[in-house]
Amino acid sequence: MNFDFTEEQKLFAEQVRRFALAHLEKDELKRAHDPRYPFDVAKLMSRQGLMGITIAEADGGVGGTLMDAVIAIEQIAAVCPRSADVVQFGNFGPIRTFAEYGTPQQKKKWLPKLLAGDMVMSLGMTEPDAGSAVTDLKTTATPDGAHYVINGTKVFSTFSPDAAIFLIYVRFGPGTSGIGSVIVERDTPGFKIGPPQQFMSGEEWCELHFDNCRIPAENVLLGPGGFKKQMSGFNVERIGNAARSLAFGRYAFARAREHALVRAQFGRPLCEFQGLQWKFADMAVKLEAAQLLLYRAAANADRGLPSAYETAVAKAACNQTGFEVAHEAVQVMGATGYSRAALVEYCMRRCRGWMIAGGSVEILKNRIAEHVFDRRFEQRKRHADAAE
Repeated sequence: MNFDFTEEQKLFAEQVRRFALAHLEKDELKRAHDPRYPFDVAKLMSRQGLMGITIAEADGGVGGTLMDAVIAIEQIAAVCPRSADVVQFGNFGPIRTFAEYGTPQQKKKWLPKLLAGDMVMSLGMTEPDAGSAVTDLKTTATPDGAHYVINGTKVFSTFSPDAAIFLIYVRFGPGTSGIGSVIVERDTPGFKIGPPQQFMSGEEWCELHFDNCRIPAENVLLGPGGFKKQMSGFNVERIGNAARSLAFGRYAFARAREHALVRAQFGRPLCEFQGLQWKFADMAVKLEAAQLLLYRAAANADRGLPSAYETAVAKAACNQTGFEVAHEAVQVMGATGYSRAALVEYCMRRCRGWMIAGGSVEILKNRIAEHVFDRRFEQRKRHADAAE
């Protein structure tokens, strides 16, 4: 098996790295501590062809592969971690679901602005009583002539303070088959966006409230029965999530390595102490192993439809590795690593969030165990009659 990139991929990686060094390195710290979506970076990346790498050319994208987008995340994050969020949004998140299943009219209306960096989309999936058990969602979409009336609440929606449109998971009817999704524009009557709140990472999100919010029927993205299609898109999103986790871990590793080479204590550089050498060896092993799992999931994907098992393994490995490596990097760098004047602590906080977002590590382990035993394990409480 060949683990090396093609010459074309190597050239692409070099081009992205040069772009990042020229345009993103200078303000990396400032961007990391600004919670709002970096539209200036998105517009720069659009002109560079880094938005829509995985989206078909017919839809205004580049028509590239998941591996191309992973490479872009790696190269951008190595220079400016915060800017990797833009690559994620432009290639892996709800924009992919929208590009895959949107009607020609929907895509014509919104996709050009999303790919140009002029607009960002937020995903409304999680609810106060529906997180990992997303099929418990209660937000409803009720037909009313040429419209649908939306009622419910969403929480923890990334980019919601800045989003112009929202991809909202809704219930058209009972059961999993009744779940689908709609697109809601920011200024729609009956749609209220709460004040920004912050995650530990510094990112902001808003509660989304729908009170008899009327949307035109043409804003339905996936009607009843669309849940499985939406969740298959999550396998793609998880590759982007895994790529960022690993890239942030590598960023922290590189900064800690530089620190250990020049920082001296007791008359010796830190890298000469065996205790720290072993830390770096352990970090390197974890990074290399997780990297291979990520590349396997991306390389084996068929135009963005990767194996659920390979994706779960890759995300679990990269989430844990990114956080553990960033955590150790903070320890190696001491007060410098703990300081907000460096981005190692930022990487640690961001990686911690990805162990929850996009499918928690525990949920991923459930999926992995189901593959191991070749059977489905129901997580819901069993009814008394079924138990008997």
